[in-house]
Amino acid sequence: MTTAETWREALDEAGELDARTAERLLDAHGSRAARAIEAVGERRVKEYRDFTVVVGHRAEYVVEDGGCTCEDSQYNLDPADPDDLCWHALAVEIARRVGAVDHHDMWYSDVHEFL
Repeated sequence: MTTAETWREALDEAGELDARTAERLLDAHGSRAARAIEAVGERRVKEYRDFTVVVGHRAEYVVEDGGCTCEDSQYNLDPADPDDLCWHALAVEIARRVGAVDHHDMWYSDVHEFL
């Protein structure tokens, strides 16, 4: 079992982010995991009808099917490695597993027009 499978399984079983699982995440993903954990704790993972969005400090990033619109995802990650994720995609995975996604019954594309 890979390190990423270990933390995913632990989150699925516990339904919460405990210290041991956080340590596994940090071992697997380092500073990206730390930023993801912070975003989940601050409820910055937003799910709309059309997209899941992670609110960063300077922008919002759309996450779909494990991919993200951020520059880290586009330039620094190995697209052949499904466990090589940016912190936004990690935040979405964590938030979904622990029930910390902020759901909005509206289209992000409509909301984004006003931003």
